[in-house]
Amino acid sequence: MKTLHLYLVVLVISIFSFGAKAAETGVYNGTVIDAQSKAGLPGATVTIPDLRISAVTNASGAFTFNNVPARGRFLVLISYVGYRSASQYIDFANPVNNNFTLQASVIEAHEVVITGSASSSDNRSNSTTISTVSKSDLLYRPSTNLIDAISRVPGVAQITTGAGISKPVIRGLGYNRVVTVNNGVKQQGQQWGDEHGIEIDQYSADRVEVLKGPASLMYGSDALGGVINILDALPAPQGTIRGEFLTNYSTNNGLTGNSLMLQGNDQGFVYKVRGSYKSAYSYRTPTEYVPNSGFNETNFEGQIGLNKKWGYAHLDASSFRTNLGFYEPVRNDAGQLADDDGNPFTDAQNKDRSLAFPKQDVRHYKIALNSNILLGDGSLKAILGYQHNLRRELETAGEDPALFLNSYSYSYDLKYSFKESNGWSPVIGLSGEFMHSLNTTGEEQLIPDYDSQAFGGFVFVKKAWEKNTFNIGARFDYRKMTGKAFSGASEFNAFDNKFSHVTGALGYTHEFNDAFSFKANAGSAFRAPNIAELASNGVHEGVFRYEIGNANLKPEQSYQFDASFDYQNQYLSASLGGFANYINKYIYYDTDGSTKDVEAEDGSTKEYPVYNFVQDNAFLRGLEASLTLHPVSYIHFENSFSYTRATNRTTEQSLPFIPAAALRNELRFEPKIGGTSKSYVSVGIDNFFKQDKIDSFESATSGYTLLNASVGTTLKLGKNQDLIVYVAGKNLLNKAYYDHLSRFKPGRLSDEDPTLGIYNAGRNVTFGITLPFTLKR
Repeated sequence: MKTLHLYLVVLVISIFSFGAKAAETGVYNGTVIDAQSKAGLPGATVTIPDLRISAVTNASGAFTFNNVPARGRFLVLISYVGYRSASQYIDFANPVNNNFTLQASVIEAHEVVITGSASSSDNRSNSTTISTVSKSDLLYRPSTNLIDAISRVPGVAQITTGAGISKPVIRGLGYNRVVTVNNGVKQQGQQWGDEHGIEIDQYSADRVEVLKGPASLMYGSDALGGVINILDALPAPQGTIRGEFLTNYSTNNGLTGNSLMLQGNDQGFVYKVRGSYKSAYSYRTPTEYVPNSGFNETNFEGQIGLNKKWGYAHLDASSFRTNLGFYEPVRNDAGQLADDDGNPFTDAQNKDRSLAFPKQDVRHYKIALNSNILLGDGSLKAILGYQHNLRRELETAGEDPALFLNSYSYSYDLKYSFKESNGWSPVIGLSGEFMHSLNTTGEEQLIPDYDSQAFGGFVFVKKAWEKNTFNIGARFDYRKMTGKAFSGASEFNAFDNKFSHVTGALGYTHEFNDAFSFKANAGSAFRAPNIAELASNGVHEGVFRYEIGNANLKPEQSYQFDASFDYQNQYLSASLGGFANYINKYIYYDTDGSTKDVEAEDGSTKEYPVYNFVQDNAFLRGLEASLTLHPVSYIHFENSFSYTRATNRTTEQSLPFIPAAALRNELRFEPKIGGTSKSYVSVGIDNFFKQDKIDSFESATSGYTLLNASVGTTLKLGKNQDLIVYVAGKNLLNKAYYDHLSRFKPGRLSDEDPTLGIYNAGRNVTFGITLPFTLKR
């Protein structure tokens, strides 16, 4: 397998050389004007996402791209503050229109997405349901990590372990049922674990696209519930050097975050560096601090690459490290959270940023080569990835890790897009992955050492005519997992499982007019069992249970249909959609109430509830709706609703850990203030409904309402220099509540004593500034 990856690297390098010789060079220029006055719009942004290039219009509204391919059909996106964004396909061999007109609009949204397809496309002509989260939403709303920041998207929730760990859930499905993609590479970080977060820097993301629904056609196994695609910003325009510095502080847990980025483009040679750091002490609920729940996080990343006439090739590398405190809840006779001796923690201990034991030390290293090479009349996108994930659970200072999970992943993803002909756009693809995982070197063992191999291929075709698009595709996947025998603190038997599956999808979109559109998608997906489900045999300390896997588990099979209507004009944006998802052989853990005594290092024994992985058939369905009103330029009223219902078709009980229905409302006032821009004051109310549709061993949670508010502005420091300042508050009334997916809610950590429940975070106010800067224009 490693030899195969070497061959692929040689292939890509050969392609670069061929592409450089075969492609011709050209210049593409044009103007961006106001639709009414016909005046040029200075400062408008023009991007060609599939070439990873951008430009900014000059004082007369003109822009120029040098050294672009002399032929090829690409989507061009134009955006400008106060105007509705526009997109159009341009054939460089015959660019009949170089002038773009923008309509003034208080609603600017016109989204171009790349997730779920081989090339960029207008979201209205994409049959899959995709929501986007902007950089401002990622930075300027109170959040402690990337998944927390996107959890406001309808249909998206998070499994939390305090403030430091969040795992994504899409339409009731999480863990290995959701694929997270960063720099084009599927993130591999032991995501089967409850207390294993996502090892990605929140500050590095420029936007996030969330695909809701099965996506195995493009992403293979695990994309059963959807995809979270984390996208970096495009390289700087040619001839520029720019960057940003940001810092923020949150009152609840003293979270401080800082990040510095610098990027440049010298005649198509692009580069970028970023360093980020976060630190937080224990977070506070409305009633108490949660001991040893602090964390710190460090990320360094860089990019070098070429944007040339033959396409682009970018090499990205990152080093991410986080330390997370762990606390197994214990209350003393006075009801206080206490240590093992019954002593309550002091304020000094709760605000100590140097974490106590036990804790996690997580490190994630990644290298990705991402390219799009023009070949003949088509193009080849190639992504090669390498990841090394190390997760140490440390019990005592100076001792070896109690649990040490150590994995190496190698992946490739190739997509060739043929030239469009009469509206037909065919794509073929091939992808694969090899993983080598070592898990038995710690004092405790939960899963065995194992190797995993996977490959798959697909064909996809899209047909566009007038106001309609139709797409259809099919994929074959093969996966092999080999578990190694081991005898130590836990016993593991060797196993060799092979899975294969055929999936397919078809979709349709129709644009009734410029404002009203419809999309529908039907697809199948599969998910091979993960290593924990197949082979667990030990105490999972982070979730306080004894887990037993089942090597005879079969792959999950999903069949989903979803549809939605979208309407958008100058003053209103609305959407309404629903989905139905049948999953055969759905895997989950269950308990019959039995327990197992496990001997500790000091010779004492501790009793753990035993959970076994089992399979049944499931049915998930739900709806999502949004309504944004912008009656005048300074009023913005945003509303969203999401609901998911999930049942076990075999037992007729509810599935466990399904998020509660949520209704969110936000009213923003956006005044015009001299010397500033993009000023706002907002008040929001988040309503979460009661969740009593639960499994037999799960506890229900009551409904609750949270009050949020924020204020911000962009200060003009000079002709081309801005400073973004904001203050944002969450749960301002300090409401005591349990989120249904919190692992600290009553009955989640201990079925024997539900009084150990710990509330979610109380009032939190975040202060922050962002300083974009330009060193060379």
